[in-house]
Amino acid sequence: MKTFADRIIEFNENLDFPGALPEGISLLNPFRQNRDILPVSSAFYRKYYSDSLSRHLILGINPGRFGAGVTGIPFTDPKRLIEKCGIPFLGELKHEPSSVFIYEMIEAFGGAEAFYRKLYINSVCPLGFTATGKNGSEVNCNYYDFIEKLPGADKKVTNQSANRNTNPVYDFIVENMKKQLAMGVETDVCFCFGTGKNEKFLARLNDDHGFFGKIVALEHPRFIMQYKARLKHFYIDKYISAFREVC
Repeated sequence: MKTFADRIIEFNENLDFPGALPEGISLLNPFRQNRDILPVSSAFYRKYYSDSLSRHLILGINPGRFGAGVTGIPFTDPKRLIEKCGIPFLGELKHEPSSVFIYEMIEAFGGAEAFYRKLYINSVCPLGFTATGKNGSEVNCNYYDFIEKLPGADKKVTNQSANRNTNPVYDFIVENMKKQLAMGVETDVCFCFGTGKNEKFLARLNDDHGFFGKIVALEHPRFIMQYKARLKHFYIDKYISAFREVC
């Protein structure tokens, strides 16, 4: 019988985006672009998910260059992977502020084992995207910033019937949402990281497909660390209170 870890690893192994992207947008698929990432992420999932327990799902936006783009684990940068999870990492020790917040929250929750026993973090769009910034450097790009710019998409991108087989990113999101639900997650409540565009898209997606009974949105860790750092402990308490209501 497959464990939760087996299902996650299989999901990651098979992640691929075959569609066309707008000009200037590049795909970030850590599992295909760096052969060292799948073994590292698999070690993490085998450590915390080698059971048949169900979890509540937390959905971020999409992988970024310094967190999941490096480790294959959402909101876990190399430093936190080593220091907080005890998983070896031989690559560059990049630092991601969102990961700092998440692991402070996890520590307050009761530690990584207690947290991951109850919750599973991934993304609305499980692969990431990058674009070229003004100074020529590569920058993160969020799926909702360009999804309506794709060929065949209209402004009602979240309308299921109007966009079926016309918007490759939308179709990719729907297909992989179904796969994540099949891993054994609870569907009464889904947690969303982001109270702006990510929440809005996920809510409309849920209206179309009925994936979850309820969506609980929490301020995105990056927003907290960038704009509300002085209130960090308030948001940690808010996160934990929301999780404890259902977990």
